[in-house]
Amino acid sequence: MWDYPRPPRLERSHASIEIEFGGQRLVRTNSSFRVLETSHPPVHYVSIADVAPGVLSPSPRRSWCEWKGEAAYLNLTVGDRIEAAVAWTYRTPTMVFAALVDHIAFYPARMDACWLEGERVVAQPGDFYGGWRTSAVAGPFKGEPGTGGW
Repeated sequence: MWDYPRPPRLERSHASIEIEFGGQRLVRTNSSFRVLETSHPPVHYVSIADVAPGVLSPSPRRSWCEWKGEAAYLNLTVGDRIEAAVAWTYRTPTMVFAALVDHIAFYPARMDACWLEGERVVAQPGDFYGGWRTSAVAGPFKGEPGTGGW
């Protein structure tokens, strides 16, 4: 991932993705986008159409990405479990990232399990980043201790 670009690059992905939370499979898809950025493991964005219906609701949380624009966050409710601001989306992304409209990224650390091509994902360190670490990417990664100045 040290050869990933800056500014980040958006790529179509056909890797199998599964996301589980609260004993329910929230996502199962082979069609997504991934964002590649220097010092970060890839972030995977799945279509809202591939997310179990009725589990997401708007959060008041917002953040700003210099490359993609304003991120709007989503809360997750499955049964009695509620997680605030567990995923994010770009409702009006910049032109370069326009394909992310109607796509959502989940924080893998906040899910019970995320799987990429059958491999269980390890979350990128830190509570801000949403990268998906697998054996295909090597660190160090932004978010680990001592990386705040990167």
